[in-house]
Amino acid sequence: MHDKKTTALVVIDMINTYEHEDAELLLPSVREALPGVRRLISRAREIGVDVIYVNDNYGRWRSHHDEILEMALARPHADLVEPVKPDADSLFVVKARHSIFFQTPLEYLLDRRNVGHLVLCGQVTEQCVLYSALDAHVRNLPTTVARDAVAHIHRDLADAALRMMERNMGTHICSADEVPLGVEAGTPLPPP
Repeated sequence: MHDKKTTALVVIDMINTYEHEDAELLLPSVREALPGVRRLISRAREIGVDVIYVNDNYGRWRSHHDEILEMALARPHADLVEPVKPDADSLFVVKARHSIFFQTPLEYLLDRRNVGHLVLCGQVTEQCVLYSALDAHVRNLPTTVARDAVAHIHRDLADAALRMMERNMGTHICSADEVPLGVEAGTPLPPP
């Protein structure tokens, strides 16, 4: 993917009902990360960067993205979903497991959209974000993670995950406001 020229923002598992194990531990961190996620989405939309939601289907194999969104918006924590919900131009990929790549069409979509750099935000830092960054790394796909736009269940594990992504996978770790979206004038993509 070295010849790819564009960046995509991947929003991981933010369309969420928060009706799962560890949700109570996750919620405070989601509230902290939400402003960073919102800023990234807004900036990406403003300059025309693809915003791709990759989201669990929660075992609902007959559902599609609108149903997943409606279900999350009908639950008590809709205030965490409403500000970051997909718009008409957003792309949506359903996943069943932790990585955004595992048995999803994401890699094909990225190839078709000429994407050579991923920006990851969402949840959970020490699980889905970490595994997705690893899968991007093994695909030789440069990746950035906005540390203030990812939510965690356990802060110590999230801090370790961010260090591992940076040290072992070459992931660029920065604040949401420092994320290079790659299409802004003069903004180079991170090195592969």
